[in-house]
Amino acid sequence: MAVLPIRISGDPVLHSPAAPVEEIDDTIRELVADMFETMDRAPGVGLAAPQVGVPLRIFTFGWTDESGKAWRDVAINPELWISPPPAGEPDLDEEEGCLSFPGERFGLRRAEHAILRATDLDGNGYEIQAHGWLARIFQHEYDHLDGTLYIDRLGESDRKIVHKISKKLGWGKPGVQWMPGVDDLEG
Repeated sequence: MAVLPIRISGDPVLHSPAAPVEEIDDTIRELVADMFETMDRAPGVGLAAPQVGVPLRIFTFGWTDESGKAWRDVAINPELWISPPPAGEPDLDEEEGCLSFPGERFGLRRAEHAILRATDLDGNGYEIQAHGWLARIFQHEYDHLDGTLYIDRLGESDRKIVHKISKKLGWGKPGVQWMPGVDDLEG
């Protein structure tokens, strides 16, 4: 297993739809193991393959809910259904961060409920009905597979802040990345 560099907003792989996984083989298994190690080292609660430069429909997630239940798995070729997001401006508890725009957090309204259907590493299909933060994690990571970052969904005033940060830090262009455990960045 290895920690992989994480691409930062502006890299083309982050802004293009990912391709379906055709076969779960040892290459995919190694990628998923590396993604878990990278996600944990970052630290993050989810990581999509495009974030490590691989344009495939895979994401990992790991999160423990308020009751202490741990959710940790991989979603290969996922499908996602969501309830309508609530109207209005986001509350403070709706702030999100992203490992591909590290160190920053912005408020974003997401659907409160989601149903994830995906395949695991053994080729078995599964379904999770998620609520709250787990539903948010699924929506965030699924967006990555469609070439959308959460910053793309922000309102106009926050997008202006994102643009200023990107310009100041030299982000927003191909090839910019960071290495969890080496670079002093967190998302």
